[in-house]
Amino acid sequence: MNKKKIVVGVTGASGSILAYRFLSYLKNQEVHLIMSENSAKVFSFETGMDKSEIEELSTSVYDDSDVGARVSSGSFIFDSLVIIPCSISTLSKIASGISDSLITRVASVALKEKRKFVIVPRETPLSSITLENMLKLSVNGVSVLPFMPAFYNKPKSVDDMINFVIARVLDNIGIPNDLTSRWEGL
Repeated sequence: MNKKKIVVGVTGASGSILAYRFLSYLKNQEVHLIMSENSAKVFSFETGMDKSEIEELSTSVYDDSDVGARVSSGSFIFDSLVIIPCSISTLSKIASGISDSLITRVASVALKEKRKFVIVPRETPLSSITLENMLKLSVNGVSVLPFMPAFYNKPKSVDDMINFVIARVLDNIGIPNDLTSRWEGL
């Protein structure tokens, strides 16, 4: 199996466990992690874990303020970018072409280089502006994959619902998984 090079952005939206769980399924991949300042605070608050515990799941870690990091260039070849969770602020900046952080700069690179790009927004309800920004990103090749668990797999816990969404993200970037049951029809 070829190792994939995956850049993971974690922003300050609620849902830090999604990032942690996603990273835990990338153990055999080359993972480049960027956490926003707010994401570290939210991660600690929501999980009770220290930022170092999520960083340990990555091959390389970058400061979000380091817009000159190697992942900021189109010459840094990566297979996919996943922003999980993706705050509405980050989503809106990307949709508007604003690259004022390393996460938004890498997003700009992913768009211009037509790399696989998945965002996992975690917000509800969604304003018309947010929906327009999601459409703008989708039209430009971004997979917009909100945290929306299914119920056909008969989840028995929050973990089951999280695994369903993580499985969809892994599917979108071409990582085989068996985190949840697949639809077999009625």
